[in-house]
Amino acid sequence: MYSDKVMDHFMNPRNVGEIENADAVGQVGNPKCGDIMKMYLKIEDGVIVDVKFKTFGCGSAIATSSMATEMIMGKTIEEALNLSNKAVAEALDGLPPVKMHCSVLAEQAVKSAIYHYAEKNGLYFKELEGFDPDADEDHHHDEESCHI
Repeated sequence: MYSDKVMDHFMNPRNVGEIENADAVGQVGNPKCGDIMKMYLKIEDGVIVDVKFKTFGCGSAIATSSMATEMIMGKTIEEALNLSNKAVAEALDGLPPVKMHCSVLAEQAVKSAIYHYAEKNGLYFKELEGFDPDADEDHHHDEESCHI
């Protein structure tokens, strides 16, 4: 059911924790499901030089958070904003359909952190047009899929 990469990132998550005095912090969650992701970024000259996460949720939520942090480390803000949930799922060699919402949360956690960074620093990123970090989205899954 789960790929070896999903299991590895669940059992040995990378970049867990928080960054004191982070330049960017974003949190997203699904109240129906209970998955909550918080992403911390350290940004220097437009490049993400450190990233940490804290996730409360299922194994897939932890695995997607871990993979997302690896995928944006060392990237520019613009490159990180192009991270898609599909890319996260593919990097993990796939997710069961009922767990794809976890990759959506990982993408949104990154965007939420960058959104707050942009807001705090008076910056504009085209990739954030229409993004609402406080949107209470359902992430297109059933409540029961959260506990599988």
